[in-house]
Amino acid sequence: MKLLFAGPTLPKAQVHDANITVRGPAGQGDIFRAVEGGATVIGIVDGAFEYTAPVWHKEILYALSAGATVLGAASMGALRAAECHSFGMIGVGRIFKDYLEGIRVDDSDVAQIHGPAELGWLPLSEPLVNVTATLDLLLEGQLLSSAEAIQLQATAEAIFFKARTWRSILKRTPNIRADRSTSISIALQTCRVNQKRADAMELVAIMSRLDAQRSATKPDWEFQRTTLWNDMLKHHLMAKDPGHLS
Repeated sequence: MKLLFAGPTLPKAQVHDANITVRGPAGQGDIFRAVEGGATVIGIVDGAFEYTAPVWHKEILYALSAGATVLGAASMGALRAAECHSFGMIGVGRIFKDYLEGIRVDDSDVAQIHGPAELGWLPLSEPLVNVTATLDLLLEGQLLSSAEAIQLQATAEAIFFKARTWRSILKRTPNIRADRSTSISIALQTCRVNQKRADAMELVAIMSRLDAQRSATKPDWEFQRTTLWNDMLKHHLMAKDPGHLS
């Protein structure tokens, strides 16, 4: 079974592969439950954070030790792929590479607020990774000067991720004349880059080509069942069957 965790970065309707089951952003325990449920290929794009415990590195290692293929891209998936790359997790896309190479180090660069599942995970802010990619394209097309690109990037970095939108960036950037702000806004209508979406689509394409079988080859490291892991397992079993451990 192929399973993809995605939300605002890649709404379910954009995953055109009937062999891939799409669930919402992954929270702590979801990857463990996916493995126990028979998942063989697991893609992580979006993940829960702030008010919900995020995907635990340990459960990714558990999935890899069980022979599952685990891929990550775009958002929480890119972060976890960069952190678990040396253990066999597969990272995809520009954002993953930036974290892996240390070009990016701040988790909030991919963060954005969004609506609930009932509203299709409607994005309500602009993640910094998309801002950077867009400014690069505008600069390459000579629609921005180098000085303007630097100023806009600095402003975007200074805005809290929940309040970061192109309107707030343009409004708060000093030394951008009103006529230039208007010109940039017009350029954004056709040149805005959604790097997170592009990376997520690349991950889906790779998942589509993968064989949905678990690997029989054991990793060159051993999964350690720590006290915290055993506690999580106990809670999971009790949730499935309250009388199991009584």
